[in-house]
Amino acid sequence: MFNKTEAEIIQKYKNATNRLVLLDYDGTLVNYTIKPDTARLPEHTFDILIDFLDDPKTKIYIITGRRQVDIDRLLNHIQIDIIAEHGAMIKEKGIWRKQLVDNFPWKNEIIPILNRFTVKCPGSFVEEKIFSIAWHYRNVDPEMGYADSREIIDLLRRITDSRNLKILDGKKVVEILTKDTGKGRAVKKLIEQNSFDFVLSIGDDATDEEMFEYLLPNPDAFTIKVGEGSTYARHKVKNIGDVVTILKLLLL
Repeated sequence: MFNKTEAEIIQKYKNATNRLVLLDYDGTLVNYTIKPDTARLPEHTFDILIDFLDDPKTKIYIITGRRQVDIDRLLNHIQIDIIAEHGAMIKEKGIWRKQLVDNFPWKNEIIPILNRFTVKCPGSFVEEKIFSIAWHYRNVDPEMGYADSREIIDLLRRITDSRNLKILDGKKVVEILTKDTGKGRAVKKLIEQNSFDFVLSIGDDATDEEMFEYLLPNPDAFTIKVGEGSTYARHKVKNIGDVVTILKLLLL
């Protein structure tokens, strides 16, 4: 990985008394799959999460764009805290709570647009969550999917620019949600409510950048991007295997 920094993370973690660990799911703990509902944690990674839960000095969250029902099922309903739908839903101590009011008439304007592209681009599909809408193109011809995603973004900007909406241009997905939600806002709320002396945040996608950007001024925060590309994260690792290695070292 990065040796000197790795040692610094481990040392800071060991010395801390109130830690926060934030882990994205897809692309960070599990590989992307053709069928999203098959992206289950390997047993050894599942065991690592259980070990973190047993540590009273550490608060750990899975922070994801997935719907709460989907991520709960994939995590086998273990009593881990979860931030879902990019911060719009939070599960703490086994109880899910909405962070926004789910009254979004804008969906009726956007869904027909995405449905048109689903017909045009075989293999793509629309996912309607409580607080957002996503168009997935992971399972289509790469050139066609990318070209159509650019066209979708251009079309949707005419709508989002005049409303309180934003577009997340993620890995093989275009997602529309309100500007009032996002991983950065969710993490900001957590940190304002607690006195963490160590924060570790790991993610791989554009949706994680708001979280990395918010944590930039925090001297106690270590942010790590998985994979290539520009990022607000202070550090990078190559793949999920590197993430697992870091987590294992923290638990030694």
